[in-house]
Amino acid sequence: MDLHSLKIFQSVAKMGSISQAARELQYAQSNITMKIQQLESDLQTTLFYRHNRGTSLTDKGSMLLTYTEKIFDLIEETKNIMNDDQTPRGPLIIGSMETTAAVRLPRLFSKYHKNFPEVDLTLRTGSTEQNIQAVLQNELDGAFVAGPINHPDLIQKEVFEEELILITDTVHPPISSIKDIQTRTLLVFHTGCAYREKLEKWLQQENMIPNKIMEFGTIDGIIGCVVAGLGISMLPQSVIAKHVQDGILRQHSIPNLYGKVKTVFIYRKDKYVPASLIKFINMLSDEEELLI
Repeated sequence: MDLHSLKIFQSVAKMGSISQAARELQYAQSNITMKIQQLESDLQTTLFYRHNRGTSLTDKGSMLLTYTEKIFDLIEETKNIMNDDQTPRGPLIIGSMETTAAVRLPRLFSKYHKNFPEVDLTLRTGSTEQNIQAVLQNELDGAFVAGPINHPDLIQKEVFEEELILITDTVHPPISSIKDIQTRTLLVFHTGCAYREKLEKWLQQENMIPNKIMEFGTIDGIIGCVVAGLGISMLPQSVIAKHVQDGILRQHSIPNLYGKVKTVFIYRKDKYVPASLIKFINMLSDEEELLI
């Protein structure tokens, strides 16, 4: 078993097809097949099921893929350590919730970019659940998520607290109880959103089933539909403050138990931290006013 064989195995596993892996790696299909057969012989186990649609991993194959990805991550990490002269440079991929990215991060990212122009800073948005998994799978260097997060492989740093509020169109009467919204359509982000989870827990606690739920992928989509009277939503006050001030939305307070959400920055505990990420984390501590 060598790294070359593992790279071929990884490609077949991800492509689900020997022919596709051969095209991707620019090898002859017969060479790919021979390498996989040799690997299976060395390990004395079957790694793939062969079928008309291509290949799929056996249980042992899935286990080997997990270890293979760890091996290549470790090799890449070793290269980074050897080449790191503590000057922030290269790619830095940060994940964030959509709302945090829209309101809290622009000034922070702008200052970071000015201070460290050799860093290729990238922002990817997604739900808290998606961001956590992406950090764990080394697809993100770090991420802003709703906390607290309890995971043995993650370090979390609290950065700020969001106040959640209900929003409606401006003609909606005051909301004194969650029962006042039972017949309204709820406009929410996709499953995995921490704000949606807060709203659903509140409804569950009150033994209420919403009349209808509509899912959206963007803040603008939710806000635009609330303004149009399609339904109501629950979002951070920081996100909708300007809309309320401009008189196009009406906000309604909710109980503190469901109205506070901490935002934390997470990154892997067991992974080498490059200078670019160290500087980013330090900036979170030194420039907290940029996030307010």
